[in-house]
Amino acid sequence: MIRRLIQVAVPFIWFGMIGAISFMEAPLKFQAPGITLPLGLSVGRLVFFVLNKIEIVLAAVFLISLIGGRTVGRTVKAVFGAIILILVTETMWLLPVLDARAEQVIAGTAEPFSSLHVFYIAFDAVKLILLFVLGTLAFRCHMRGE
Repeated sequence: MIRRLIQVAVPFIWFGMIGAISFMEAPLKFQAPGITLPLGLSVGRLVFFVLNKIEIVLAAVFLISLIGGRTVGRTVKAVFGAIILILVTETMWLLPVLDARAEQVIAGTAEPFSSLHVFYIAFDAVKLILLFVLGTLAFRCHMRGE
């Protein structure tokens, strides 16, 4: 029972966190009075560092819920695998590069434009969709008694 609850709840909790932080907090913080670019980037670096660690924990919890229990099906596992691939790419490559760029912007030594944030937004958008699909598939699977 707990395993099923985890498999349905975790994707939707994760979905909500990414939606709220990546697509609401991140752009809105720069519209707040008194927020400078360096200050906004400093806050963003901290928020996205913590979000990434929470995502890793949620991924681990979901993975553990898959071990030793009734199988949820290949589609659920494939969608989860795609989410993990995005998360690993963000964790190992994109976030460190974006962090270094933020440090350069704060120091005033960065190039004027970088497409790296577009990659991050695209990855998070795809991850958001996949998390919704994962939660929906897990829910349907458990409603059918699989």
